[in-house]
Amino acid sequence: MSDAENQPQDQPVPISVPSPAQVATASPAPAAQPAAKTYTDFCLPVTIITKIDLSKLVSDFERVDDEMTTAGVRAKTGTAQSGTVVLSDTLKDFLVENQLRPTTSNDRQSLLKELRKLKDKVPILHMTFASPADTDSQQRLVKWLRDSVHKQAVISVGLQPSLVAGVYLRTPNKTRDLSLRGALKGQHDTLVTQLEALRAGR
Repeated sequence: MSDAENQPQDQPVPISVPSPAQVATASPAPAAQPAAKTYTDFCLPVTIITKIDLSKLVSDFERVDDEMTTAGVRAKTGTAQSGTVVLSDTLKDFLVENQLRPTTSNDRQSLLKELRKLKDKVPILHMTFASPADTDSQQRLVKWLRDSVHKQAVISVGLQPSLVAGVYLRTPNKTRDLSLRGALKGQHDTLVTQLEALRAGR
């Protein structure tokens, strides 16, 4: 099972780019809560399960930055807008969860810089399952990992039916065999003895 096959499909959410007149007459924005500043501060929504998902988030924000920069230039020159900029659900969730409002070019470039750092440094747990894990199960697992292990953890999913059940876990410096195959390893003689005892009891 590949990572890409288990990725949730984002639904675009349109956002409007204000005109210069709207900006000039807009009321001051309410004071925002402290926002995440560096990649180590970021929290990831559960829709980001794998590093592939994180890479998609970065690519999506690069697209948004390009479109908003172009829209800003058009607004300054009085050129007609080509359309609205859209945010994917995952990008929207990320911005909301981290209380980010990167409306200026400098803000967006700073955020892109930190997102690229996060993509390079995000902690990955390699998990091999005996059977395919659905997206909902993976999201619950990722939530638990972020609550219990590391707030930015992502997983790399593999499939190995010979594990029978459970999971084989690998990190850069540790491995844990939590599969049924691992639990039964070395227990052959004990199992044979128990089966013979069951036959004798019939």
